[in-house]
Amino acid sequence: MQKLEALYFPFFMALFMSCVMSLVLTILNIGFPSDLLFKWLTAWAVAFMVAFPAVIIIAPIVRKICVALQKNTPKN
Repeated sequence: MQKLEALYFPFFMALFMSCVMSLVLTILNIGFPSDLLFKWLTAWAVAFMVAFPAVIIIAPIVRKICVALQKNTPKN
């Protein structure tokens, strides 16, 4: 089950984060033109193709950092 989670968690994280970020950046860059939906979906596709492999590579590094920080955090 953990092997499967190692793929579906990054998939959905990249999917939703690239969705939000591409929409915000598209609106900031071009405003609200009549073809916003098409331009946003195009940007989202490209963003997701970058985000998914990046999350798979970066997530283990972030987990290690979080574990190290948790070990070094004083307990109350």
